[in-house]
Amino acid sequence: MSPCRRITVLAVVLAVRLGAQTVAAPSTEVRQFLKVDAPVVALVHARVVDGTGAPAREDQVLILRGGCIEAMGPAAALTPPKDAQVIDLTGHTVLPGLVGMHNHLFYTHSIHSDEKGAAVPPGRLFAEIAYSAPRLYLACGITTIRTTGSLEPYTDLNIKRQIDAGLMPGPKMDVTGPYLEGLEPMTPQMHALQSPEEARRFVDFWADAGVTSFKAYMNIRRADLGAAIQAAHARGLKVTGHLGSVTWPEAMALGIDDFEHGPVYTDTEFAPDKKPDVGPPVSASWGSWLKVDVGGPEVQKLIRDLVAKRVAVTSTLPVFELGVPGRPPLQARMLAAMSAESKASYLAARGRVKVVANGMAEQLLKKEMAFELAFVKAGGLLLAGPDPTGAGGVLPGFGDQRELELLVEAGFTPVEAIRIYSANGAAFLGRLDRIGTLAPGKQADLVVVKGDPSRNIADVENVVTVFKDGLGYDSARLIESVRGHVGIR
Repeated sequence: MSPCRRITVLAVVLAVRLGAQTVAAPSTEVRQFLKVDAPVVALVHARVVDGTGAPAREDQVLILRGGCIEAMGPAAALTPPKDAQVIDLTGHTVLPGLVGMHNHLFYTHSIHSDEKGAAVPPGRLFAEIAYSAPRLYLACGITTIRTTGSLEPYTDLNIKRQIDAGLMPGPKMDVTGPYLEGLEPMTPQMHALQSPEEARRFVDFWADAGVTSFKAYMNIRRADLGAAIQAAHARGLKVTGHLGSVTWPEAMALGIDDFEHGPVYTDTEFAPDKKPDVGPPVSASWGSWLKVDVGGPEVQKLIRDLVAKRVAVTSTLPVFELGVPGRPPLQARMLAAMSAESKASYLAARGRVKVVANGMAEQLLKKEMAFELAFVKAGGLLLAGPDPTGAGGVLPGFGDQRELELLVEAGFTPVEAIRIYSANGAAFLGRLDRIGTLAPGKQADLVVVKGDPSRNIADVENVVTVFKDGLGYDSARLIESVRGHVGIR
């Protein structure tokens, strides 16, 4: 019996015993975004990219029943049930719901910067966008997210609760706890850990509150990181890191599970005069990576150690693309979603890139792409997410689609990029038996796009309908609902 089928049977049993509905019915707020809401749905004549890395299959039928994929197969061999709502998807492709592994619910630019983009007292303050971000993620085909660092953990936990209860539209959420940070955090919205004992208490407190993962940040000390990892592992939870004060080899020795952004941007082991528990200047760290060869012995040893210790790496290419002049391509849909102030702030920041660019950003981006390709070829587990931060030009959802495009630019095939963004994330979260690929018995989390992203990855931007647990959401309507809100709400 499949996991989805077991869940469905259990739900029925509980419903009988409790005399109540166990799966939350969509609220009026959610229903306004539904375009498919039927007990049985047949998607016919679809191209299927199943998320395993296998080639696309043409003229397929998918039967969705009770929130699950009941059957899949060629149209010539699989007839839709008589009671099904039949949807003809000729010219469209069905993908698994994407699993975003670095997907914040806050926006980092504009309102607390001066005219040159510098922070003003009390420092950089970031706006929670708990209304617009979940809608954009779902609209763009991301049906599961890991928040990967929280500034308003109670907000994030309540958003997850409301989504799960059918009160608001959004993806399934793995809520990451507040940042595990050391002294002098980059924003006063982060807590600075003072000792290993406090790190353990911090992890236990937030695990009890409901968070399901943790993220260490740039100034954490080794002793505090080690204590946090031990406490998280004792609860069956994982820890990732955007590090600087601690090098990647040091963190691996402490048992970390995942690294964010890739080593070119966050591994300080090659920085000259690196001091223990102190992060070097970013320019020194990044400059040190320009001097090493991905095919050379130092980086190859790092890759071997990552693979041997089963430590994942999360690719977040869109946020670093912002530093390259002229990138990413400006899109009307993105500018329309942004508040007036956020749009003006981002365009000003984009203009400054042209002035200060010296070619370093493009070299770093290409080197990070080369590392990620080599890491996967060596057997490493690469995850993906947009990291919607930086200068404000990476938006929830739209940034996830851009990450897929950049993975292909890095040298992955489109179906490989989709696997990274679906099956790999699901596997890391321990949910591959339920989500991440398309197969009978799995949850009906899938994305319908117009075109063929297995040949042209940019077609992932043409999302028509997003199914989550068998309910089909109208992508265009969700996007329209956040027009002018990103950055403030």
